Amino acid sequence: MRNVTLRQMRVFAAVARHLSFTRAARELHLTQPAISQQMRLLEQEVGMPLIEQIGRKIRLAPAGIELLRYANQVTELLREAGESLAAMRGLKRGLLKLGAVSTAKYFAPALLSAFTPEYPEVNIKFTVGNRDEIVRLLGANELDLVIMGRPPAELATAAVPFAPHPSVFIAAPQHPLANRRQIPLASLARESLLVREEGSGTRASMERLFAEHHVTFRALMEVSSNETIKQAVMAGMGLSFISAHTLGLEVGAGRLAILDVAGLPLVRDWYVIQLREKRLPPIAAAFRAFLLEQGAAIIARTIGTSLAVNGVADSMPQKRRALPEAVAPRKRARRAARSVSR
Repeated sequence: MRNVTLRQMRVFAAVARHLSFTRAARELHLTQPAISQQMRLLEQEVGMPLIEQIGRKIRLAPAGIELLRYANQVTELLREAGESLAAMRGLKRGLLKLGAVSTAKYFAPALLSAFTPEYPEVNIKFTVGNRDEIVRLLGANELDLVIMGRPPAELATAAVPFAPHPSVFIAAPQHPLANRRQIPLASLARESLLVREEGSGTRASMERLFAEHHVTFRALMEVSSNETIKQAVMAGMGLSFISAHTLGLEVGAGRLAILDVAGLPLVRDWYVIQLREKRLPPIAAAFRAFLLEQGAAIIARTIGTSLAVNGVADSMPQKRRALPEAVAPRKRARRAARSVSR
C-alpha cells in the first residue's frame, strides 16, 4: 500500500458510494476512463479485486468492503485538516455534519438559520432519523455532532445539555380528559395510547415514566412519525405522549389539547453530543459553542408560544427552564466538565 495515492482513495470511495463508474466520474469531474484507470492501479497495489461486476452492476468485493473503512477515514482526516488550516487563516468555511433525532427537527432549522449568517461559506449536511439511526451514524463517525434527548450509553461520547426538553400527554380537545385537572397517571392506563416506534427516544421516556409509577399502559398503535401521531390524536383515536416541542401550531389553533397530568410535564434536556475521542473540525466546534450559548433562547423563541398558551412553560420546574443569559454559560460549563469527566 506504500504507493497508493490520495487520488486513488478518493476515486475508490466515490465508486463505492455510487456503485457506478459513471456517477463517480460525474462527482469527481473526471472522465470514466480516468476512473477505470485509477481503480486498476489501486487494485494492482492492493493485490486483490476491490469490486465485482455482474453484467452492468458492480458491488464491493470483500477486500473493497475492508478498504472502504480506511478510505472514509482518510477522507475525513483530510477534511478536518483543511478546515483546521482554514480556521488558522481566519476563514469561516467548512462542512458541518449535524444529526438530530426526528423530534428535534421542529427547532433545529431555526438553530442553523441563526448560526449561518456568521458563517456564510459553511456547507451543512443535516441528517434526521430516529434515535437508533442517529446513534449508528454517530458511531460510524459520519456525523460531527448530534442533537438528542438522551446520550447513547452504547457509545463513548461527550454529551452536554443545552436546553430544557418538556414532554406531555395530548388528546383531542373534545376528549373527556381534556377538561380535567391533575389527572393521575394511573387513569391513562385505561386509555388507548398511540406510541412511537421501538428505538425512539420519546418511546423510551414514556416507558420509563410508566415503569417508575408501576403503571401498565395499553398501546393501540405504534407510529414512526410525530406528524402521524398528531393527526391520529386529532381524529380521536387515542392519547399520546409527545415532546412539547413538536406541537407547534396545532395547540395554539385548538386542534390538540395538552392534558394536565399530575407530575407533568416531564422535563429533561436536549444534548449536543460528539464522540468522546473525536477532535471536532473548527466549524463543528463553533456550532457546539453556539448551541451552548444561544440554543435554549432560540428554541424558546421558536416554539415557546404554544407552551405558554397551555401553561406548560409555567408548570416547568423553575430550575429546568432556560437559564438567564448571564448565568447559563457558567452553569453549562460546569455541567459540561462533569459530563466529559464521566
